Amino acid sequence: MKASRALKEASDVIAESPAALQLRYLQTLSTISAEKNSTIIFPLPMDVLSSFVGRPGPHK
Repeated sequence: MKASRALKEASDVIAESPAALQLRYLQTLSTISAEKNSTIIFPLPMDVLSSFVGRPGPHK
């Protein structure tokens, strides 16, 4: 029950400030990079990828 309340509070904070989600994302990447990992998966928003890939469908 405590975990669900904490998630709800976190979602409320992020909903008020979209920059908060980006800051949390960067904080997570920083934490991951501090560990001895050889690979970091860096997800990109679909709207960013769509400009590189183009629209799916038949090519003419």
